[in-house]
Amino acid sequence: MQEVQEFLKKCGTYYLATVEGDQPRVRPFGTAEIFEGKLYIQTGKVKEVSKQIQKNPKVEICGFHNGTWVRIAGTLVRDDRIEAKEDMLEKNPGLKRMYSATDDNTEVLYFENATATFYSFGGEPRTVTF
Repeated sequence: MQEVQEFLKKCGTYYLATVEGDQPRVRPFGTAEIFEGKLYIQTGKVKEVSKQIQKNPKVEICGFHNGTWVRIAGTLVRDDRIEAKEDMLEKNPGLKRMYSATDDNTEVLYFENATATFYSFGGEPRTVTF
């Protein structure tokens, strides 16, 4: 999992895919932190992406860096604990302009039953589960 998180950090921006009914939705994300042994991302509860995840928590992430990419498939689980939100905000201080650990909007989610597959041009795929 550490390798997956480090790779997403190198990407800077990765893309999160959700579904809305039968329509796929993809948007850029940038947060990826490990807290209490789980890989977390962050968004706002008022956003459509949050509503889509709550309706169908199966998501996929794709990130590309330097000729290698990762696809992460799994289920996101909301963690409403203040400690999880504080950890995310401390590790990503730029978010503090828009979010706080005690507001009703900040949402942190962790991956459950995730599979990350690393690919490169000409190389064999390699899979990590967490």
